[in-house]
Amino acid sequence: MTPKPNLLKFIFKLAICLILVAWILHTVFAGEAENGLKLEGRNWAELSLVEKFRESWTKGPSSLWKTTSNVELGWLMISLIFMGFTIVIGVIRWRIVLSVQGLKFSFRRAMGISLVAHFFNSFLLGATGGDLLKAYFASEETSHKKVETITTVAVDRLLGLFSMLLFCSILALINWDVVISEKRFMAVMLLVLSMLFLSGMFMMLSFWGGPTNSRLKFELFLKKLPKGASLVRCIEACRSYGEKPSFLPRVLGWSMLLNFACVMQILALGLGLGLDMGSHLLVIMLIVPAVICISALPITPSGIGIRENLYVALLSSTAIGIDQKAALSLSILAFAGSLLWSLVGGIVYFFFRSKNTLDRG
Repeated sequence: MTPKPNLLKFIFKLAICLILVAWILHTVFAGEAENGLKLEGRNWAELSLVEKFRESWTKGPSSLWKTTSNVELGWLMISLIFMGFTIVIGVIRWRIVLSVQGLKFSFRRAMGISLVAHFFNSFLLGATGGDLLKAYFASEETSHKKVETITTVAVDRLLGLFSMLLFCSILALINWDVVISEKRFMAVMLLVLSMLFLSGMFMMLSFWGGPTNSRLKFELFLKKLPKGASLVRCIEACRSYGEKPSFLPRVLGWSMLLNFACVMQILALGLGLGLDMGSHLLVIMLIVPAVICISALPITPSGIGIRENLYVALLSSTAIGIDQKAALSLSILAFAGSLLWSLVGGIVYFFFRSKNTLDRG
């Protein structure tokens, strides 16, 4: 017979999975229902919570099916494969970050934790909320390097964001005539460049830390604070990355490959919808990372609403001229692909157990 504590844990995890999946589906259905009401000339904001719930679950599923059924199955599968590639490449990059701290995950274990984090990303704020859970589960794998393990998650996210912002900025230079032609592109690029500057400065301070005397004084001050010793260990862990000359090129190289896979995911969906994507490839390579980076800001759950509005605004611009409804369908399909991989992460989470693999590595 299953021991009572294990049974309660099983029920608890099952309840969490079901609630979160229901929440994710409700969010998607609500977005579809809201778009449907707009086409009917009705205002979503005027509905009560009960009416919104009813509209979401009566009109949402059929509307979502109509959107997804418009894409060719072959291109949809290719898009899902590229989405999977982004997760796999992310795992490879994280293992490089872990190795600097002397922490050795197996690829399978790192993949499992990353999928669980992707699952939680679907309802937490921004597109990076799952990193909090990733840090928690990763830290449970060790008893003596918890701070360093948590730091690897933050460093991995920082470098991933920086590389995508850099990728976007390079494409902005290539598409400079497009950027300066419309205010919407200028506004997006100003935000992207601001994020690039801030993330770059934070990375430099974290990895190289400025003058030695000032840094040591700052660390002495931190040690006097509650949990100050852990903060100092975090700083020292970050500095170890700056001491490895080959580290940054390796991580940025894998990150650029990940960025390209993100673009290919959207490109495949566009081709599946019959959109003219090939003749605007360079502009698409600018738009996709810009949308991903801005959607990562902790404003809405999984960046919902922000991502859709950005895709509609940028893809329907004069430079590309894609119909707004088609641009919205493209965005919804991209999120649906991410959602499918999130459900895989939900299954992994259901069977997930801490194993202290790092202490034995």
